[in-house]
Amino acid sequence: MTPALIFIGLVAMILMGVPIAVSVGGISLFVMHENISALPLMAQRMYSSTTGFTLLAIPFFILAGNLMNTGGITDKIFRFAKATVGHYWGGLGQVNIVSSVIFSGMSGAAVADAAGLGKIEIKAMVDDGYDSRFASAITAASSTIGPVIPPSIPFVVYGSLTGVSVGKLFLAGMVPGVLMAIAMAVAVNVISRRRNYPRRPEASNSEVWESFKEALLPLLTPIIIVGGILGGMFTPTEAAVVACLYAIFLSSVVYRALTLSNMMYILKDTLICTVKVMFIIAAAGFFSWVLIFQQIPQNLISGLVNVTDSPAILLLIMIGVLLVLGMFLEGIAVILICVPIFMPLVQMIGMDPIQFGVIMILASMIGLLSPPVGMCLYAVAAISNVTVTALSKEVLPYILGILLVLFAVAFIPALSLTATYLIG
Repeated sequence: MTPALIFIGLVAMILMGVPIAVSVGGISLFVMHENISALPLMAQRMYSSTTGFTLLAIPFFILAGNLMNTGGITDKIFRFAKATVGHYWGGLGQVNIVSSVIFSGMSGAAVADAAGLGKIEIKAMVDDGYDSRFASAITAASSTIGPVIPPSIPFVVYGSLTGVSVGKLFLAGMVPGVLMAIAMAVAVNVISRRRNYPRRPEASNSEVWESFKEALLPLLTPIIIVGGILGGMFTPTEAAVVACLYAIFLSSVVYRALTLSNMMYILKDTLICTVKVMFIIAAAGFFSWVLIFQQIPQNLISGLVNVTDSPAILLLIMIGVLLVLGMFLEGIAVILICVPIFMPLVQMIGMDPIQFGVIMILASMIGLLSPPVGMCLYAVAAISNVTVTALSKEVLPYILGILLVLFAVAFIPALSLTATYLIG
């Protein structure tokens, strides 16, 4: 079966409503139906794909994000952001972005940001006179900063597949994540001026100080995580456990907002999210082996090289494929499917795999905002009563901003690689 038919079949199954993991596993079985003797390897490949030590970070980062959302921590982050940037044009829109930047240093998951902070942000913006579509769009867009600024679940997955240092990947995402925030802030400023949205009075120094004191302990979370990794105190996987313990301490001891019933709900939600992610990873492990068994990566590289030998054109082709797949597949699924195909090509054009990892995550963030399978669009639509169609139109300026950052990272290696020199 040709690569085109495989991907057409995979996308068709997903569009028909078949779960991603079942679609990936099903198309793999269909491709291998003529090689029955190789099918016993399916269980082995699925098992080995989920047993890496690095992948242990995923459930703990999910748990940390859920704890932050339930423990009253998101409220304090929002109040601090409002006191510092609420008086600029687009006031609460800028607050929305800053809150997401802060929260991204705790969970590493876009949907957790959208669902957790999103409820607070959208209500505050609508109550303050902003259009619900604008409030929902910036909430969906700003949540995509989460997986780019460390810690990041997609970076953990990419690192486990490629063997690249997760710590270096975390550092590589810092500058692009800040650039995403700046691009969105500019878009909010321009839109707010055109629509004459309200501006809040500038907070007094005492108000800023009081909100900072309330948010200080949550603000230390990314410093503890990244500082611990850089200082050699713990690995990225262990950092996820530290983040959970710190979140439990803040929620239960400091703020006393975490109850036993809340904890049971958090653990259940974390378990469900983890199983979904790991099932996709397991199925994608077998899918990756099938692609290699069918020599699809080698054939694809040969075909592309015959078309052009320009590294820039080849990179643009890969970015185009990532963006198209991101419209139909969840971000982690795109990473799991494309890494075994693209990594030989990345090595051939001489690109650092860390830089390409940032490119993949940025492309998948655009996918989170692109219909028909934009996870953040659906998450925000569910909590805002704004239709996905309306959100898809309103979010276009922010997609453009992320796209500009994506191309900047693709053709200016220093944006993603300079910070990695900190750990050699």
